[in-house]
Amino acid sequence: MEIQSIVENITINIDGQDIDVPKGINIIEAVKLAGKGKEVPHYCYHPKLSIAGNCRMCMVEMGMPMLDRGTGEAVLDENGVQKIGWMPKPTIACATNASPGMHIRTNSEMVKESRNGVTEFLLINHPLDCPICDQAGECRLQEFSADHGRGYSRFIEQKNVKPKRTKLGARVTLDDERCILCSRCVRFSKEVAGEDVLGFVDRGTYSTLTCYPGKGLEHNYSLNTVDICPVGALTSTDFRFKMRVWFLKRTNSICTESSIGANTEIWSREGKIYRITPRRNDAVNDTWMTDSGRELFKASESDDRLTHYTIEGVHKTDAETAQAAADLMKTGDVALIGSANSSVEEQFFYRMIADRCGASVSLVNHIGSGDGILLSEERTANLRGALLNGLITQLPEAELSLLAGEINSGAINTLVVVNEDVTKLGISADLLAKVKLVYFGTHANAVSQVANIVCPSLMVYEKDGSFVNQSFRLQKFKAAVPGPCGIQSDITVLEKIVASLGDEKPTALTIDVAWQRIAEKMSAFEGLSWRGISDEGVALDPAPFIDLPFVETKNLKFDPVAFKEAQAAATQA
Repeated sequence: MEIQSIVENITINIDGQDIDVPKGINIIEAVKLAGKGKEVPHYCYHPKLSIAGNCRMCMVEMGMPMLDRGTGEAVLDENGVQKIGWMPKPTIACATNASPGMHIRTNSEMVKESRNGVTEFLLINHPLDCPICDQAGECRLQEFSADHGRGYSRFIEQKNVKPKRTKLGARVTLDDERCILCSRCVRFSKEVAGEDVLGFVDRGTYSTLTCYPGKGLEHNYSLNTVDICPVGALTSTDFRFKMRVWFLKRTNSICTESSIGANTEIWSREGKIYRITPRRNDAVNDTWMTDSGRELFKASESDDRLTHYTIEGVHKTDAETAQAAADLMKTGDVALIGSANSSVEEQFFYRMIADRCGASVSLVNHIGSGDGILLSEERTANLRGALLNGLITQLPEAELSLLAGEINSGAINTLVVVNEDVTKLGISADLLAKVKLVYFGTHANAVSQVANIVCPSLMVYEKDGSFVNQSFRLQKFKAAVPGPCGIQSDITVLEKIVASLGDEKPTALTIDVAWQRIAEKMSAFEGLSWRGISDEGVALDPAPFIDLPFVETKNLKFDPVAFKEAQAAATQA
């Protein structure tokens, strides 16, 4: 349930067209609302940072309806239309807020001349190295130079030479001669990351971006400066010179590092992921994400990936493995150790498996230190999904000592483990030897090595699915690359196990069919479909679990106290 705020609209005129815009919006954002692909070119402005106004690229003409100073009455022209008093010089759109009756011209001769002049000055000392620049294909200077540049240079003097390949930190490399001094990176580090480490030294055309003495760009959000750099000055050391962006496919996904569920884009080509960048969602992560979250995809190519279905160490098909797993579960006395990193769809099928074989269900919490920005204390992606699915009814414990006692007493004969190394959670290797063991997971560990049955799983980048984040927002992700050869989606294998447990014939399962079942059987997801989940997500009702002691504290877009108060107010309303 979302709380909608009331926004007052005003009417302004942009290039002869009256449009309604929210009161207080700046002209850059107002022009976007005018539609038809309208845009005011800009470099230093960013919607999530403070206004700097130092690039001067966003010049527009601004005027207001004329009023008689003596009477306050409207001044009319010969046709009875109120005159517009235009400012004699252009104004910057980023620092000009819309007011009622305001008139804006975005393509007048004065505006074009201003933009052309700014572009020419920016290019005076800028190197002509687009063919080798990492930013080519997504460079705002490249785009705006084509739109507003002369097409030739009148500058015949020697260009300034500035430092190249400067390591600002472990992940960011600076080519300073490309910097246009927009200060986005400076403002981001100070205002969002809370690390005031970047600044400019020297004057005029010799101004240079650098770190303050004794400091480096080492915080966990440093790569966001690369994302927001409008030119090729700041580059990702890891991605640098790896691939041209126009060759890459972009796929919407969700970061699994913590319960925040930052929205991301996966950039891939021919089954290989090259980078992950944040995707804007004002309700979840604005336009940022952690550096550590960007690197999680590298595990998909690690040497310890599970790549074969096995029964007692022998390679089998997914159907044979699913049948063998179901046969073990039919013997009774089953315990299932689920995962809060499994998708909503997978947790639904694990719940069905537990119901059909009478298994007890346990989850383990994974808690770390939050940073108050976009890394929460809850280090799983879908704990709320497990609650909404009914897989668990209370928050998980830190270890499995109670279950270990049941195994030791002989009360448990078959143990199903989902992507957990339970030898680190209170169940020793000696206890594992007392039970039949079925393991679902992406990577090998101490459990998979002794499991009777191993079912490899796909990583989040390799499948379709959904998670529920810290604010009970349902968000979907899409497959960007294929998984290991021969590995089926998790829900396909789980459906076969469920069918076998019920002595039924498995059906051809897709993500849409899975969601039909989820919507029918789980009241929390009633009326929803996977395709119906928007890119911004769907806010679910947290009321049944609002009083549980979740570990998350206040971060960039989530305040647990305010969240509870808002839900209480909505319930009373």
